[in-house]
Amino acid sequence: MRAVLTWRDKAEHCINDIAFKPDGTQLILAAGSRLLVYDTSDGTLLQPLKGHKDTVYCVAYAKDGKRFASGSADKSVIIWTSKLEGILKYTHNDAIQCVSYNPITHQLASCSSSDFGLWSPEQKSVSKHKSSSKIICCSWTNDGQYLALGMFNGIISIRNKNGEEKVKIERPGGSLSPIWSICWNPSSRWESFWMNRENEDAEDVIVNRYIQEIPSTLKSAVYSSQGSEAEEEEPEEEDDSPRDDNLEERNDILAVADWGQKVSFYQLSGKQIGKDRALNFDPCCISYFTKGEYILLGGSDKQVSLFTKDGVRLGTVGEQNSWVWTCQAKPDSNYVVVGCQDGTISFYQLIFSTVHGLYKDRYAYRDSMTDVIVQHLITEQKVRIKCKELVKKIAIYRNRLAIQLPEKILIYELYSEDLSDMHYRVKEKIIKKFECNLLVVCANHIILCQEKRLQCLSFSGVKEREWQMESLIRYIKVIGGPPGREGLLVGLKNGQILKIFVDNLFAIVLLKQATAVRCLDMSASRKKLAVVDENDTCLVYDIDTKELLFQEPNANSVAWNTQCEDMLCFSGGGYLNIKASTFPVHRQKLQGFVVGYNGSKIFCLHVFSISAVEVPQSAPMYQYLDRKLFKEAYQIACLGVTDTDWRELAMEALEGLDFETAKKAFIRVQDLRYLELISSIEGKFHEAAKLYKRSGHENLALEMYTDLCMFEYAKDFLGSGDPKETKMLITKQADWARNIKEPKAAVEMYISAGEHVKAIEICGDHGWVDMLIDIARKLDKAEREPLLLCATYLKKLDSPGYAAETYLKMGDLKSLVQLHVETQRWDEAFALGEKHPEFKDDIYMPYAQWLAENDRFEEAQKAFHKAGRQREAVQVLEQLTNNAVAESRFNDAAYYYWMLSMQCLDIAQDPAQKDTMLGKFYHFQRLAELYHGYHAIHRHTEDPFSVHRPETLFNISRFLLHSLPKDTPSGISKVKILFTLAKQSKALGAYRLARHAYDKLRGLYIPARFQKSIELGTLTIRAKPFHDSEELVPLCYRCSTNNPLLNNLGNVCINCRQPFIFSASSYDVLHLVEFYLEEGITDEEAISLIDLEVLRPKRDDRQLEIANNSSQILRLVETKDSIGDEDPFTAKLSFEQGGSEFVPVVVSRLVLRSMSRRDVLIKRWPPPLRWQYFRSLLPDASITMCPSCFQMFHSEDYELLVLQHGCCPYCRRCKDDPGP
Repeated sequence: MRAVLTWRDKAEHCINDIAFKPDGTQLILAAGSRLLVYDTSDGTLLQPLKGHKDTVYCVAYAKDGKRFASGSADKSVIIWTSKLEGILKYTHNDAIQCVSYNPITHQLASCSSSDFGLWSPEQKSVSKHKSSSKIICCSWTNDGQYLALGMFNGIISIRNKNGEEKVKIERPGGSLSPIWSICWNPSSRWESFWMNRENEDAEDVIVNRYIQEIPSTLKSAVYSSQGSEAEEEEPEEEDDSPRDDNLEERNDILAVADWGQKVSFYQLSGKQIGKDRALNFDPCCISYFTKGEYILLGGSDKQVSLFTKDGVRLGTVGEQNSWVWTCQAKPDSNYVVVGCQDGTISFYQLIFSTVHGLYKDRYAYRDSMTDVIVQHLITEQKVRIKCKELVKKIAIYRNRLAIQLPEKILIYELYSEDLSDMHYRVKEKIIKKFECNLLVVCANHIILCQEKRLQCLSFSGVKEREWQMESLIRYIKVIGGPPGREGLLVGLKNGQILKIFVDNLFAIVLLKQATAVRCLDMSASRKKLAVVDENDTCLVYDIDTKELLFQEPNANSVAWNTQCEDMLCFSGGGYLNIKASTFPVHRQKLQGFVVGYNGSKIFCLHVFSISAVEVPQSAPMYQYLDRKLFKEAYQIACLGVTDTDWRELAMEALEGLDFETAKKAFIRVQDLRYLELISSIEGKFHEAAKLYKRSGHENLALEMYTDLCMFEYAKDFLGSGDPKETKMLITKQADWARNIKEPKAAVEMYISAGEHVKAIEICGDHGWVDMLIDIARKLDKAEREPLLLCATYLKKLDSPGYAAETYLKMGDLKSLVQLHVETQRWDEAFALGEKHPEFKDDIYMPYAQWLAENDRFEEAQKAFHKAGRQREAVQVLEQLTNNAVAESRFNDAAYYYWMLSMQCLDIAQDPAQKDTMLGKFYHFQRLAELYHGYHAIHRHTEDPFSVHRPETLFNISRFLLHSLPKDTPSGISKVKILFTLAKQSKALGAYRLARHAYDKLRGLYIPARFQKSIELGTLTIRAKPFHDSEELVPLCYRCSTNNPLLNNLGNVCINCRQPFIFSASSYDVLHLVEFYLEEGITDEEAISLIDLEVLRPKRDDRQLEIANNSSQILRLVETKDSIGDEDPFTAKLSFEQGGSEFVPVVVSRLVLRSMSRRDVLIKRWPPPLRWQYFRSLLPDASITMCPSCFQMFHSEDYELLVLQHGCCPYCRRCKDDPGP
């Protein structure tokens, strides 16, 4: 049972009472001095009613729905119409405590602190009767003859409809236990229930409808026990007041809740039923639910609880934040409304789940929440087990029955091994509280399922084993086995189906499907598995091959026939579907769920009851007959068909010359004439064979017996070793075996007859991989057709290794390559491609496409390139680049542009495309540099936790502004670059440059999120000096000229026009100068000259001292012998600021010979590009160049980045990979 909150509202005052309109459409609440009228469907407040001057304590609706009444502390009672209009008002001397309408005569009882009144529409006055104590509650019996009054002094007074007291019940607590709420059971069906309620043991079997099987001695014991109980009861006190003659015969039950924290039950005669039930809280309201089956109780425990009709607590309906003063059930429904002290109104729907278990022909289910009924589905016998507690789970298996209660699990067993025995006794009790979703019982164990976990417990409660699943367990079933070694079939939410043995810790995965499992069943031979998934599809698999045999839609449950391997049934959409073998489904209407299928009986669960449906098997039998499968048709007929169907089977089998089946069918219908005919026909065949032999026509006898499929007799007529006749006989026998569904025998016969192709087809169709392998290995390599068929089937049956072995035997390398490609066994394919280069395109093209389909685009690009498909390789890279830019992954975009540039450089080796590809190479190289730098700017503006130093961001911003073309590349924002430059310039003391950046920003469209920051920065920068810090000014290492922070010429020196070389990490200017070789010097010669490392002559410096009046100067004078004019790096070159053109540094062989190898960095570009040479002017400051992308870094920065990323930050070359 679970409660679902439908709607909730809150009033300003305490909810004192609630009444439903009899049709359930409206709800009347007593809250404060008003009545509130609600729509029960959605909780809409329809209208507040004003009429009382003080707090309204009670409200009641007449059974006919025409009027309702309310009582208040203002001592008045108001009668209202169903149209919410007040029509009558009368008063008492004290506050009105409760009101109640007679369900038959619609007479109104209104009770106050000192009296009660009876009013009906037919009479003008109200008849009032004095009371000895304050009346708190009242309730009419179902027939309207008696009114029960609950009083503050602990007395219950039962009055007739004239107000005369007939029965007086004095509770033991007296005035210390005020009667706070009473209610008559709305149904009188519970007489038999209450008769034997007292002194029943929770584990005893109480009811047996078929008591004629009980021995007579046991019967007398039962009755004497009942008699002794009657004798032990105390006699009732006789009352002198006149009594109704029918009073003792009535069966009305009164539920009483008092503030002695007890609930009790009384008959109309005043006799108490059972004992008081302790509550541990003060009850404020009691009412019956669903025609008297359950009780609702609420009070000081701030919740409404559901109890059985005899007072056993079942669970909580709804927890509240304050005392519950009233609760009522909506008429003829499963809805409950709750009213609280704080004014909360809650409307709940109660949902009762089916708790049941099934094993073959025994079905156990919960009844009245506390009872278990075991039903024999064949004999229709039933037995009831009373537990007197909430039954949470039920499991049944063979002679075992397990019942889970809130604090224990009871294990029952049958008295005897008799299949029809229905007497259970307690075998074990596990006194422990368990939380589980599913419960399964075996011969010696119970299995508890909790979400993803299975636990195996002995009957003594000791945990012996535990299994942890990958996903939630949706279905579990015992599939039999020896005691203590039973097998479990388990279905998971992720589509996995497992078999678990209770004595084995390891689960066996039967198969894995894509959709969640709802229902499972395994065929009798354990060869087939039927699954119903979450899409209501029934799927049937072969367990050995994992092959999906067929599937059918619109299924909610499935069951195999326990007596026929190839028959199953499934239900769904209001239909029962029966499927035999692979024939079409036979359908008939049926409501409910299929839970079992035994012979011709199908067990169906509908709502809370199960029934056995007798289903004739005629339809599947005729399906087999249509295909001349007489033996299978006979097996189906044995499950249950009519005599007409038996006769039809016999005639069809006779016409098909299947005399054995025909004889069995005619014996069923007791047709002696046809039986004699079959016997005579069989005898005539033997006579004919003898005559053929005498006449020398043994071949005709052989042919006759072969046509009749009497192969044993046919062998007697084989010629002396004639191979043709032997082959013919074996082939026909194999054909016959194939037709009668004996495929393995047919395979062996076909192989003996040399019909390998037919044998391979049967093995392939049935998925017999081992037999296919055996046939392929025995065949000669010249027999290409059967070998090729073997390989095809092996590939289809997911055995690529054996298929490859077969192709190798044939020498069919092309098919072998295709097999490796189709099965994605790339390592084997590449190894084959190395040995046979002619298959290179057949391997790398599909490999590249497979990589691209699996989102491994970088590897796909390399594979396309390796396959010689440059166009596809470039397309993949371009798409990757565009995606990276669109998704703001600028670091990836830089990497892909670098790869594109190298791809173009590779293609440029073709003279026809050289110029075009070199242009693209330089273009993509520039874009790669731009996006690599912009990645840091983007991270800084978007990510508040940027890891870049201010100096780095400052340098990158300047680099980008100097390098950006007129058409800004896609994704790069000038606003972000200028904003970063302005912020970092201000932070580093370059205030003039910051002013310039803010001025530039004013002319651009600024996103709203940057607007305030830029406006604030523009204002605050005006308070700073109008100059830049000299520490930030970049220096040209060739001419030692200080360059402005913002250079109109770009990233070149303003004096010598020498291009700056930047670090690819910190973007500061490196102390490198590019130089070029003189004409005639090759790269190889230059390398060899540099490697010579000729020692330079020592400097001959002389000191010249010059003195004058004001100072004394010491000057270093260099001689001509120190370093000659041939050294271009120290030559005094004269340039005018901004006026001279760039003059490259060109070196001769002499200069090359004088250089140190440690000072020279070389970019060894592949052809058609020439190598580039750079000289370090500060040899002590180490510089590292990546051998793949040729980007320069400070050595310390490069080593740190490689440690962090495991590769070059620019080209992502791993540190262990060789250079290009």
